[in-house]
Order: sequence, then structure tokens, then C-alpha cells
Amino acid sequence: MPYDPTRSPVKPYIPASAHLPEMTFRALAMGILLGMVFGASSLYLVLKVGLTVSASIPVAVIAITLFGLAKKMGGRDSTILENSITQTAGSAGESIAFGLGVTMPAILILGFDLEISRVMLVGVLGGLLGILMMIPMRRTMIVDQHYQLKYPEGTACAEVLKAAATETSRAAAGEIREAGSDEARTAKRRAAIIFGGFGLGLLYKVGNISFKGWKDTANFEFGAPLKAGSVGAELSPELLGVGYIIGPRIAATMAAGGVLSYLLLIPMIKFFGELLTVPVSPGTMLIKDMNANDIRSAYVLYIGAGAVAAGGLISLVRSMPTIWNGLKGGLSGMGKGSAADESVRTDRDIPLKWVVIGCLAIIAIITVATPLHMNLLGALLILVFGFLFATVSSRLTGEVGSSSNPISGMAVATLLFTCLIFLFMGWTGGQYYVTALSVGAIVCIAASNAGTTSQDLKTGFLVGATPKLQQYAILCGAFASALILGPILLKLNDASTVYVPAAQVAPGLKVDASKLTATAQLQGPQAATDSNTYKVWQKTDTVGGPAGKYLVNANGELAYLVDPGINGTHTKRPDGSEVKKFDAPKAVLMSYIIKGILDQQLPWTLVLLGVMIAVVLEMAGVQSLAFSVGVYLPLVSTAPIAVGGFIRWLVDRRNNQLPHIASMTPEEQQAAGDRSSGTLLASGYIAGGALAGIVIAITAGVLTDFDTTMMKWAEAYNPFYAGASSDWLSLLPYAGLVVLLYWIAREKKLKV
Repeated sequence: MPYDPTRSPVKPYIPASAHLPEMTFRALAMGILLGMVFGASSLYLVLKVGLTVSASIPVAVIAITLFGLAKKMGGRDSTILENSITQTAGSAGESIAFGLGVTMPAILILGFDLEISRVMLVGVLGGLLGILMMIPMRRTMIVDQHYQLKYPEGTACAEVLKAAATETSRAAAGEIREAGSDEARTAKRRAAIIFGGFGLGLLYKVGNISFKGWKDTANFEFGAPLKAGSVGAELSPELLGVGYIIGPRIAATMAAGGVLSYLLLIPMIKFFGELLTVPVSPGTMLIKDMNANDIRSAYVLYIGAGAVAAGGLISLVRSMPTIWNGLKGGLSGMGKGSAADESVRTDRDIPLKWVVIGCLAIIAIITVATPLHMNLLGALLILVFGFLFATVSSRLTGEVGSSSNPISGMAVATLLFTCLIFLFMGWTGGQYYVTALSVGAIVCIAASNAGTTSQDLKTGFLVGATPKLQQYAILCGAFASALILGPILLKLNDASTVYVPAAQVAPGLKVDASKLTATAQLQGPQAATDSNTYKVWQKTDTVGGPAGKYLVNANGELAYLVDPGINGTHTKRPDGSEVKKFDAPKAVLMSYIIKGILDQQLPWTLVLLGVMIAVVLEMAGVQSLAFSVGVYLPLVSTAPIAVGGFIRWLVDRRNNQLPHIASMTPEEQQAAGDRSSGTLLASGYIAGGALAGIVIAITAGVLTDFDTTMMKWAEAYNPFYAGASSDWLSLLPYAGLVVLLYWIAREKKLKV
């Protein structure tokens, strides 16, 4: 019997018989634009700490506010269905950013160049494939299993849209609400909070980074007995916001991993190695001459990467029963109710034949696209794993939400099986690194976007949107976001790339330049001082200097070692200016799987020590992945996340004691916290701080003189930036962000 929405126990806010403006040009255009904005900020976050946060509610609130402003200026009132389309199109950017940030930087780590065509193809094809593969499952997962699959973020977003419904929408829904009602006032307050957070995060970051108002990192180093140990924090609004949103448990676990690295492993290596008279491989310096960053780069990074790899695989194994149940549940309903009643507006999907044609066309493009270095086997693996994990991701998102969906674990499984198949086939050359990674990247993005699409369709089901129009909207949003995220990824890498003079790292080394064909020029800020064109040499061993990419002059003399902005180790340019690198912890995991299986070129002793850290944690009942990511990341990145998590703990502890919240179930309390004022302000912090960081990084090469001038002034006259008390003084403006977050996040008592 076909699905009959008129008999459904769930009545959408806007009935199927109502016809309101929905997929208008302004709604779609605003959604695409907001998707680009939040996609860019999400990419920035995943490169820094390997995490993203859902953009659905912030996009919905911003759309409601901007349409409200347009009405005051003489424009037409928006409908709840237009706001739903904007939110749907805007949510695609975050999921694509996660997939790209988790996988594509591994190409740099493996020693290859990030080609713009490859990154854009992976983003576009993976994003569209995930959406198309989810469409046939909509009726089963969203409608038939409405009470079994909650889709928490999608449900919360629907509540936000309904609370801010305009007069036109309320009339269509048969709802009567006074103009000055609590709901209307709440909608205005929520908008003010997120825009205020965005503006504050933006101004804070500009004052901090561009105008050198205060140090961006406060760091405190220790002497004996914790020699080389240190505690510090990056004083950024975006990491504070991330910690608040992900909550105290994960935030504290990540910070605990950083404490292990900086207050145990690094001091221990320094203590036992200080009397050695020879370097310990893979390090090239005497340990007594190393500072904390040198020890971390030479040894702790490999330990952390081993822990991340083991944690990822263990989390995947632990998730296998859930994944299997999700696959069975998703596939069991496919085909049910396929005889949809197209006359019912709320039951119209993109026709299945076009979904199939679209999927086959994408697979064909993947097979022949030269930048992907793909073959027929790789394309078939994408088809199989893509369908498998898109199905699993859609269902798991309904059960546990986007934040707990193990997308990176699915990418690990894809890459692991792909590499094992390639090894069996004897495909172990550099070209197959790129092929295997392209398979993993497309599947990761497809799975991530399938989960996001499911959340959006749940929102639409609850508010009474037209599924077909939502599907068109998220396809447009995914395509547009994928086009800009590739160039942003490359620009962020270029802006933080350091061209190290070869005389410092590989003195006297020469190569035969006549055998080199590839050429390159300096990119980023250093390009202003050297516009020459060089030959490119890829050094694969460590004899005479570190392995990596070198620029070589016409005489065969090495000019520069190219230390990439993503996962590079050199943090100072030749002029002495500091560079913030992107650690990209999950991309490191992908590169280690490839190198470990296809090449076996790893310092296995250190990697296995990291594996044992993860194993010990699991034996103690602690989920190891978040802790392992903290071991790999610098403590200055995880400490501010822990601060945000602590503020969330204080807020929830206080709010949950209020009578109207204390009566809720734990799940309802969690949902209330996820759509609270604190979450909106934290989202504003993230978007404002991350976008400011992107713009500052991209314009660094243009504003070199300004940056140098401000740095000289700050070092001479600003005690918040330089001097004995600068670390402590720089905590004051950051404390203002923290206090404001706590103050805004407090729930008000209901008036009786």
C-alpha cells in the first residue's frame, strides 16, 4: 500500500494542501552563499583540530533574520518553506568541508602537490553522489521510521523554523500568534546572539592577528623536573566555540591527550635522552639540543599518529554491529512505498530514474577524470563503498546525530580495504597512493553529505516542505560549496608554507637539474621577495637532508625545502615571522594507512607505542579516538576546546536545575542545550573567528608590509604582545569572551 501522508500520525506544520512560496531565487541564493561561508569556516576547523560542528541551526537563524530585514526595507515576507530551502542549501558546505579536510591534505603529507582540479572534482562528485544515493531511502527513514529515527539536529532545526514562522506561514498552518508573543521576541533575540557572536569573533581575531593587539597564544614553559614540558592555549574564539558545542566529555578527553604529550612524553624523552651523544632516529639532532617543538616533530607526532590510527580502527570495529544494523535497516525499506502519490506535494522526490542516471554519470566521470588517477576497479570500489556507507550514514545520523556519526571511521575502512586490494594487485607506486586516497575521499564526502541530507529532509518533513525541492536545493548548495572549498584549501596551505633555505637543512646537496621537468614558483608571503622559477625535486630518503619537496635552480643547487602549510614542521620564515601550521590530524591518519600498507615506510617503533596508548585506554574503558587526536595535536589547540567544554558543563549544570528543564528527560535536556543561546553564540564565535582567520591567511602576501609594521610596533610598545607579562595579559581579552559565553548561555527562569 503506498504511503498516504493524509493518514500519517505526524502532521507537518504546513499541510500538504497548502502552497506557499518555497524554492524562490532569493531563498536558494542565500542558502548557497551561507553554505559557502560555513563551509569555509568548517574547513578551517577540520584542518586545525579535525572537527566540525553542524551549521543547520545557525544557517536557519541567519536566514530568518536577513529575510526579516528585507521585509522591513519593503520586501516580501518570507515563508517557513523558503527558510527551509535556505537552511537545506546552506548545510551542504559543512559536510563537504569535513570530507575534504579529512582526506585531501594527506596528498601533501605523502609528498604530492594539491592540484586544484583534483580537489574540486573530489568535492563535487562526492557531494552529489551522497545526496543522490540517499534520495531512494527518504520515505523509509524519514517518514515510515519517524519515531525510531529522531535525527536530533534536523528536529531541533525544525523547532527553530516553527518558532520564528512569519504571519503568512502561521496563517497557512492555522496557527494564531500575537505579534508581540514570546516566540517572536525569542526569534529576534536568537538572531541578535548569533550575529553578535559573529561580529565579536571577527573583531577579536582581526584585533588579535592583524593589529597585534595581544598574543594569539599564551604559553608557559617548565624547567626541571618537567624540563621541556609546557602548558599553553591558542586564544581564539573559534576553538572556544567548538569546545562549547561538542561538550565537556569530548573536549576534556582531547585535552587529556595533549597533557600526556606535553607534560609526560616530551619531558620523558628530554630526561632520558639528554645525555645521549648521537641523534636517535628519526630525529636528526641531539636530544639535548631539542626544544619541545623539536621533540614533538621528531618523535611525539609519530606516537600520536599511531594512537589516532589505532583509535580510528578500534572505533570502526566497535561500530560494526551498529553499521551492520544500520545497513540492514536502510536496505530493508528501499522500494517500500515507491509508488508515491505525486499529487501530494509533501511526497514528491526526484524521480528514481534520474537518481540512477545521475549516479552512473558520476561514476563514469570518476573513471575517466585524469586528475583522480582512477581506474575501473577504483570506480567500482567507490560505487560499492559509497552506497554502503551512504546508507549507513543516513541511518546512524537518525539514531545518534551528525556529531556522533563515525564518518572518518567509514573513510578509514574504505581506505584500508582499498589499499589491501591494491597491495594484492601489486599496485604500490606513487600513482596508486592518489588513486586510493581519491576513493577514500569521495566515499567520505558522500557518506557525510548523505547524513546531512537526511537531517535536512527530516526538518522538511516536520515543517511540511516539498522533498523534491529540498533535494534540488542541497544539490545546488553542494555543487557551489565544493567549487570554492578547493581553492580555499590550497590558499590556506600556500599562506602557511615556509620555503626553508636549503643551506640550512641540506647544505652542499646537488642534483642533475636536466632530468627534472616540473617547475614551480614560491607562493604566499615569501613570493614577494623571490619571483624566480625553479625546478622541482622530490627527495624520498633522508641522506644529506630531510625528505620532501625541494626547489632547485638551473645549476642543480638546492634553493629551498618546501615545508607545506598543512602538516609542516617549520614555523618560522627566513625573516623571523611566525607561521601557524595546520595539523590536520585525521588526514595524517589517512596518509599513515597508505604508507603503512603500500610502502611500509614508517618509524614503526614510535607508531606502535602510539598504538599501545590507544589499546591501554580501551582496556581501561576509555574511548581512545578523541584522546588520541589530543596526543597528536598541540596542547595549545586542545586547551581552549577544554575551556569551552568546561563552560558548557557549568551552563548545563545550572540550567538543568531550572524547573522547566529539570522535568525533561536527559535526551530532551541535551536537545535543549544544542539549540540554546549558548550554542548560537558559540556558532557565531566559530564563524566569525574562522572566516577572519581565512581572510587574514589569504591576504598575508598582499599585506606583508602592514603586518611587519604592526609587529615592530607591538614588540616595542605593546605589553599585551611582547614582554615578561604578555602571556598573562593576553588572557584578559580572552577571559571577556569566556565570561560573555557563560552569561549569554544561562537560561532565564520562566515567568509564572
